[in-house]
Amino acid sequence: MTVRALLWLAHALFCIGIFGILTRRHAIGLLLSIELILNAAALNFVLFSRVFGHAQAQAFALFIIALAACEAGIGLAIILRLSRYTKTVLADDVHVLKG
Repeated sequence: MTVRALLWLAHALFCIGIFGILTRRHAIGLLLSIELILNAAALNFVLFSRVFGHAQAQAFALFIIALAACEAGIGLAIILRLSRYTKTVLADDVHVLKG
């Protein structure tokens, strides 16, 4: 694939992620949207590393992948706790976990 096509792919992933965050009420859908945004950023880092030849960008991409794994684990733990207390996983009920 060309550089322009990969940039468009990363842009599309980012836009789909933003659209998902703005329109979803389901907590798992929000987590998936955040994952899409992080994947778009990692794709951009790898692409620019390939174009400009800097290995630091690939290190940032690995950091993003690790961050996404941690976010998924902690986010799913919060969703499980929320579902036990409220019997729903809607993001509007997150205020129940205060205190």
